[in-house]
Amino acid sequence: MSRPAAPVKGRAGRLARMLPSTGPSSAARTPFVLLVVLLLGGGLITLLLLNSALNEGSFRLSKLKRETTELTDEQQALQRDVDSYSQPGALERRARELGMVPGGSPAFLNPDGTVRGVPTTATAPPPSASPSPSADADADPDAAPSPGATDDGTPPAARSEGHSA
Repeated sequence: MSRPAAPVKGRAGRLARMLPSTGPSSAARTPFVLLVVLLLGGGLITLLLLNSALNEGSFRLSKLKRETTELTDEQQALQRDVDSYSQPGALERRARELGMVPGGSPAFLNPDGTVRGVPTTATAPPPSASPSPSADADADPDAAPSPGATDDGTPPAARSEGHSA
């Protein structure tokens, strides 16, 4: 059989008498367990919220990238249109459609007010094989006749040129 333990002397003996010799009670362990459970639960909830926020940001980022790609494509298409309208042939064609004619030789004013060069007026070249006005009317039956035109589509200036008043 075992012998009873010898009483501890000195400072250790006094501490041993002040503390109960029974094992730790379950009542003292309960707050610690609750604290650990709450910390673990709070950490998991925080991790879940953080993960959700990151996913939302990822979806928004992909949407913005898609919009950026679409806008870049649109910008490039518009730039191609501008480039095609800026070509010399396209500018000349559009100017002719607006009734503009190439300019004559220019004259310049010197700082003293004298004219250098001989100015000439711009004249329209003879019309190239363009369709007659009656062909235009046949091509577009919904087109309204020009103001002052007769029933046959002839402008008033053409009617009065051959007749003296």
